[in-house]
Amino acid sequence: MSRRITDALTHSRLVSDSGVSQQEQANGKKRKNQLSRGREPEKRHSAAMSGVKKQKKEVKEVLVGSYTPKNIMVTGGAGFIASHVVIQLVKQFPEYKVVCFDKLDYCSSLKNLNEVKDCPNFKFIKGNLLSADLIKYVLETECIDTIIHAAAQTHVDNSFGNSFAFTENNVMGSHVLVEAAKVHGIKRFIHVSTDEVYGTVGDDIRRVETDVLEPTNPYAATKAAAENIVKSYYHSFKLPVIITRGNNVFGPHQFPEKVIPKFVRRLLGGMPCCIHGDGSNSRHYIYVGDVAAAFMTILHKGVDGETYNIGCETEFTNLEVAQRLVKALKPDCSDPKEHISFVGDRAFNDVRYYISSDKLHQLGWAPKMSFEEGLQKTIDWYAKVSPDWWEIGTDSALAPHPELKSKVSDALQTKL
Repeated sequence: MSRRITDALTHSRLVSDSGVSQQEQANGKKRKNQLSRGREPEKRHSAAMSGVKKQKKEVKEVLVGSYTPKNIMVTGGAGFIASHVVIQLVKQFPEYKVVCFDKLDYCSSLKNLNEVKDCPNFKFIKGNLLSADLIKYVLETECIDTIIHAAAQTHVDNSFGNSFAFTENNVMGSHVLVEAAKVHGIKRFIHVSTDEVYGTVGDDIRRVETDVLEPTNPYAATKAAAENIVKSYYHSFKLPVIITRGNNVFGPHQFPEKVIPKFVRRLLGGMPCCIHGDGSNSRHYIYVGDVAAAFMTILHKGVDGETYNIGCETEFTNLEVAQRLVKALKPDCSDPKEHISFVGDRAFNDVRYYISSDKLHQLGWAPKMSFEEGLQKTIDWYAKVSPDWWEIGTDSALAPHPELKSKVSDALQTKL
């Protein structure tokens, strides 16, 4: 059953033929200039809130659902975000059975699940999403009624040199899973995507769930493709699908190929933070505990066929993140620049992502952890994490750029 509530929602639809007013064009140019100068976060936040007021143009109905699962399968549950989702599910809802399905790729670790490994309502199954027979067997034997699909290749840098693996895992893996879900009669399928599917943003207009997807890198393109496949099963077969798109997430359990854990581990090892380009690219950072809580809300209150952005107001440039980490880990350092180096940029590096989470707020969720507190928790965790937390080594991905190539890419290069 669903009940309707009404509230003003943010949206990015503009009525002019060009799609952007002269004033908004000016704001967009101003925004880019401010980013390049490393404007202070609080000033960016003020401008962002000003943009929110401009966008409130109409009243839109928001649905709040009511759903109670019994047996949940979380794919990629030994990875970063999903491990926190698993832990919250197992601890907060002992009446639910939680099955973690993970192939234990390089960025996953069973140690991420140490908190719940002995809980009676938890079970781990090692497997690959591309194995349709195994997926079918697990859904049937574990009586799965709910799937949270978080398994994916997610590192943008890797996708520039290993893009075939992203298509295989993110697109084909999702297709195999959603087909199995259709056959089995899953009652709720939550597909985890990313804000990167919207593409880069050069203005102060928040992207909302109905906006066009314009991915700019192979990783984001595979996530957008997977979304379309999953959503097609909602329209064609009435599969009860929900899609989420989130900001950059940080916190414990994240493999140190991503910016915050990488910089922490580099600084702890006596190496400087390695900034791509000039460091002016900005991201919104949300703590992983808040993201896991968002999934609890979406699981129980989300509505079939809907998409929910999971975001926050905390935005920093890459350079600002590095400076904060230097100050935290090198308190006696008078000049953070001593521990920061600049390296070549990515093949393409989105300037900024900017999303509205108003729709999710209407379900009762909001982030609670401040960036400062979350960052300190993250630093403390990475300072004491064991060198073998991940099978390939905790510090195996600290180079400024990865040097990964797929077998298919190598074969193509050989033929050429």
